[in-house]
Amino acid sequence: MDRSIRYRVLLFLAVNFWVLPIFSQEKKVVFIILDGIPADVVERVNTPNLDRIVAKGGYTRAFTGGKRGGYSETPTISAVGYNSLITGTWANKHNVWGNGIEEPNYNYWTIFRFLKEARPEAKTAIFSTWLDNRTKLIGEGLSESGHLELDYHFDGFELDTITYPHDKDKRYILNIDNLVSYEAAHYLKTSGPDLSWVYLEYTDDIAHRFGDGREMDQAVQIADEQVGRIWEAVEYRMKNRKEDWLIFITTDHGRTLEDGKDHGGQSDREREIWMATNAGNLNFYFQNEKPAMVDILPTIARFMGLKIPQEQEMELDGVPLIGPISITQAELSETETEIILTWKPMEAQGKVEIWMSRDNKFKTTGQPDSYSLLGEVEISSGEFRIQKNQLTDDWAKFLLKGRMNTLNLWTGKD
Repeated sequence: MDRSIRYRVLLFLAVNFWVLPIFSQEKKVVFIILDGIPADVVERVNTPNLDRIVAKGGYTRAFTGGKRGGYSETPTISAVGYNSLITGTWANKHNVWGNGIEEPNYNYWTIFRFLKEARPEAKTAIFSTWLDNRTKLIGEGLSESGHLELDYHFDGFELDTITYPHDKDKRYILNIDNLVSYEAAHYLKTSGPDLSWVYLEYTDDIAHRFGDGREMDQAVQIADEQVGRIWEAVEYRMKNRKEDWLIFITTDHGRTLEDGKDHGGQSDREREIWMATNAGNLNFYFQNEKPAMVDILPTIARFMGLKIPQEQEMELDGVPLIGPISITQAELSETETEIILTWKPMEAQGKVEIWMSRDNKFKTTGQPDSYSLLGEVEISSGEFRIQKNQLTDDWAKFLLKGRMNTLNLWTGKD
């Protein structure tokens, strides 16, 4: 072969086989909920595995519980928090108000349904110390959830009282957490599902019994070891399979200030949660503001390149924590004559469109609502005023549409 031709062939092969893995890496996600760990505790306790993950990405304090005193106020209760994460909405929409999970509103899709609707071939998995996460919150197999089926599940062991006899010290939950974490690590390492949820419970049980103190600190250290197993599996996949993995670790609620035994209310410590991630392109909002539980879903969707249907995207209460965004911190206030919508600009230039709907068909039927455009203003203005005489009743929902993301607000009761 002519030397110049050979050189061009070798150059072509070198360029293409070097570049392709960079730009065509498969996107994989695993999110982990460690139940009931306050931010001040996780920051105080030695957590080397969380630290390893944070060193790759970042850590922040965050919040759950919706708008305190507002229409989206959400109990700081476990199942409520899980559902806020997996739907990207607060309880006024997803309708889970307690651990009984009595009437979840499946019109607000979970991240698992978003993925399966967009990519039916994608592989999903759950590893959980609580069966209801799959059967009730995700709603696996239910017609209301579109007959969504996960590809792999490892859960329900808390119902096996022969293998795991229930004891007052909750050692059976610790044993199940260990089992779940080992299986999650093994399955992620060997099968590499596209989207996985790991849920571990023991820290919450210990906190309910002992509150703040030595026992809780030890439980957090155990949870960190369990996270370490999973992270090692993720690192293995990234190194040997050339996959791009996102891991998010968070908690579902904080605890009461007095002794750390309880939760459910709207005190600062009960509402305060935390997030740890390996994400490398965390935005200003993550790094400098106080993000929310509902921000994790749009972050996962953006990372995976998921196209969320418009009628669903308009209902999301969160914004992505990676990449550029336009607006955050939407607020609604009222005077006798005006409704005032405000936001914090994340871009120096651009426009914000203000849309309004007088119905809420989406909540009741899942059908898109009818919106009318009220106006468009400079993003830097940070506000839009609406005369109340423009409204025919007490109910309205508003959509603030920036270039990179939307925010929504309600007024009145629904």
